[in-house]
Amino acid sequence: MGRPRHGGNQAWGAAIAGCSPEEILDFSASLNPLGPPASVLQALAQALSAAEPVVISRYPDPDYRDLRICLANHWAVEPEWIFVGNGAAELLTWAARDAQGQEVWLPQPAFGEYARALAAAGVTVKPLPFFPAQGSPDFGLLQEPLPAAGKSSRVLWLNNPHNPTGRLLLQQEILPLLPQFERVVVDEAFMDFLPGDSPRDPPSLSSDSSLSAMPRSQTVIPHLAAHPNTIVIRSLTKFFTLPGLRIGFAVGHPDHWRRWRQWRDPWSVNGLAAVAVAAALADENFRRRTLAWLPTAREHLLSGLQALPGWDPWPGQANFVLARCPGSATQIQEKLLRQHRILVRDCLSFPELGERYLRIGLRTLPEQEQLLSACREILENS
Repeated sequence: MGRPRHGGNQAWGAAIAGCSPEEILDFSASLNPLGPPASVLQALAQALSAAEPVVISRYPDPDYRDLRICLANHWAVEPEWIFVGNGAAELLTWAARDAQGQEVWLPQPAFGEYARALAAAGVTVKPLPFFPAQGSPDFGLLQEPLPAAGKSSRVLWLNNPHNPTGRLLLQQEILPLLPQFERVVVDEAFMDFLPGDSPRDPPSLSSDSSLSAMPRSQTVIPHLAAHPNTIVIRSLTKFFTLPGLRIGFAVGHPDHWRRWRQWRDPWSVNGLAAVAVAAALADENFRRRTLAWLPTAREHLLSGLQALPGWDPWPGQANFVLARCPGSATQIQEKLLRQHRILVRDCLSFPELGERYLRIGLRTLPEQEQLLSACREILENS
């Protein structure tokens, strides 16, 4: 079984640990440990237990009108500005195809699916270094304006918060870049882990004093009307813990979707995923609990890793922590699996990082204590 390119491959970890996948404590996938929401599971159960479970006995609406209205209402845009897909991965495929004949400027290290999608479309990539010295606040991303000449051949792909560093770009950093490119794609897969992400957030959530110290969402969705060359890609996988349902969406000017519709497969989003989205977005209590859990869990893991001799974790604003290890990350990964049945993600799929980095997803505090204890034991015995 080959080394996985993504997190969440518990079957691979179990093969090394010599146990069943269910026995693996998985820190490799950046999923919300509080989900899936009970409201989503209840909605799915009701849909399947109906006298006629039309959600699986009929084809979905190929236009996904109700699903797009649901998403549009939540993010305060028109339904025509929404395009749904079989997870963010499908949408990245169409965004890459949209860039054929152009050059994609891509901050690196970058999520591996970008390289897959762009290579499949035969697109040339211009790497942008996005990894300063450890602890430096300066990421140096396009500090100077670009010349207008050549704009028609330039496309920019951004990831915010950035994977794998967790670095959050502010709107004042992003907005000046948008007019300098023919097209801009902003992957906001982890943005919903910040408060204020949706204009539909209830006032009680937006004014919660426990969230006042957290950075606010920097989504560019409210600015898309002023920048019709820009597309935002979002995933509902991470926040609501729904990787098995494969649901994502893009927001942008409807002109983009006229091309994308010609390429996509029909019915790429299944009926169960559509049911789950409606229930998930309506669950304000789940969102509130997640945002209350997140800063405590992140600080707990960050401080615990900082206390380990030779470990150097990055502070970030996503639901994971990137950490530089005192030795080979793959050796630490293997020891955690064989000795403790704990799976963490190496960063070999981010070639710019080398072999000394791990990306560790946040989990509950007891589970994080279990990981930290295992890491201390490995250090003591090495």
